[in-house]
Amino acid sequence: MNFNELELNSSLKQALDNMGFINPTPIQEQSIPKALDGKDILGSAQTGTGKTGAFAIPMIEHLINNEEDMALIMLPTRELACQVLDIINQMVEFNRDIKTALLIGGASMVNQLQQLKRRPRIIVGTPGRINDHISNYKLNLKAVKFLVLDEMDRMLDMGFGIQIEQVIKTISKTRQTLMFSATMPNEIMKAAMKYLNNPTRIAIGDVNKVTENIKQEVVKVTDETKFDELLNQLNIRNGSALVFVKTKHGADKIAKKLNKEKILSEAIHGDLKQGKRQRVIESFKNLDCRVLVATDLASRGLDISHIQSVINYDLPQAKEDYVHRIGRTARAGASGIAINLVSDKDAGKWRDINRFINRAKENAVSAVKDMSDFYETSSDEKRGKRKSTVSRTKKTETKTDGGFKRKTSRFKSDDGFTKNEGDFKRKTSRFKSENGFAKRNETNFNSKSFKKKAPQFDSGNMREEFMEDKDAKFSKPKMKTKSKFNRNQKTYSEKPVSAKAKPNRASKTTDVKKVKKADHKKRKSF
Repeated sequence: MNFNELELNSSLKQALDNMGFINPTPIQEQSIPKALDGKDILGSAQTGTGKTGAFAIPMIEHLINNEEDMALIMLPTRELACQVLDIINQMVEFNRDIKTALLIGGASMVNQLQQLKRRPRIIVGTPGRINDHISNYKLNLKAVKFLVLDEMDRMLDMGFGIQIEQVIKTISKTRQTLMFSATMPNEIMKAAMKYLNNPTRIAIGDVNKVTENIKQEVVKVTDETKFDELLNQLNIRNGSALVFVKTKHGADKIAKKLNKEKILSEAIHGDLKQGKRQRVIESFKNLDCRVLVATDLASRGLDISHIQSVINYDLPQAKEDYVHRIGRTARAGASGIAINLVSDKDAGKWRDINRFINRAKENAVSAVKDMSDFYETSSDEKRGKRKSTVSRTKKTETKTDGGFKRKTSRFKSDDGFTKNEGDFKRKTSRFKSENGFAKRNETNFNSKSFKKKAPQFDSGNMREEFMEDKDAKFSKPKMKTKSKFNRNQKTYSEKPVSAKAKPNRASKTTDVKKVKKADHKKRKSF
């Protein structure tokens, strides 16, 4: 199958020929015919497999055949939005009536308003900025009949869920929706049920599986030798390199140190303004700089074909991000290499990553074997061991004993018999005594008439019992009044003044005095 066999408009076919699109990728081959039939699609595929063409080609064909309709594409990052817009602009080269607009954060609002005045039919942007224009009554999406949600899992991870819902509420329900996601957690399935109408499920390969064309290597380092090893890897290899770090400050620091070593480098992270970020990406694309030091911000947004190596200076926090990081190389069938700088403290995390990707490739396994001397048991492995142990608890079973139905205890004694006392149905305490049986109080707590008795004590010849009702301990306060002179009427008025209740200790004091007098008389008699 090739693109000439598809029933596409001649202008679109001509644009695809100029772009070098001859044979569709697997995700394109399965998605495009279904989308051309007007069906909703829920697709997942590995990164770098041509997902942009899978939704852009049927979208443009729909707009050519329906001149009054609009299309909206929402993506998680500015860089990805810019790259998608570049591809779409090439596809509509011979359809001048289809104008496009880019709505992303960090860019000039004035420039974006000028784009909207041109009445674009294709809008590409991030959910936050699109929602801003809707709130300011500058964007009307009622004409949108083709909706694309790309990298949906990433958008939800970045907290765009509310903005996406607000945007979709303004779009017509009689639309065609295409949703693509690298992973398929429960949140994605819920979103698919909410936004898609009887979608066609398309999955190409294992999205968490490393591409076969990527060779993985691991190098054991220390904190002191880490940067020197980075220099060594860059010196022994040719071509562009993408270096991943975990912090924005680290990206700037590594880029400066590489430039001091006469290795042209640029840093990209979330603190850069949109104009600066765009200049950095263009510089890297045009080979003006050899190394791009990035945070995970760029792990899913960059689509640059000449990246030959990816170096994980810092391992990712999430195992899933590892696949997306190294997926920046070996794009569109090319080959690449992923180098991981791992220290002793990162050994457990590296092992978790390898277990996550199932050690699928022999080159990854051979590299991992070299690190067996300092591997630490990971948290996931410990949890796996705990799960493998046989549980002592069993489900509650209903049995008959002495003619009464009761639920047996979940805990068993050493001899294998169920621990329980009595024939009647009752709940056991959560606490156990030393012999293993549940502790029970002999007091009948089920009796409604049961009330806790107050403590009693003796004081000399006196015996005083404290009642449970605390109101009985205190006498009712006497109402005091205070006279106040009214100057207008020249009269006095009395107002009640609340007095604090004081314990009635008169009886107690009297009894004590009597006892003392009696003792004094006895002493005098002697």
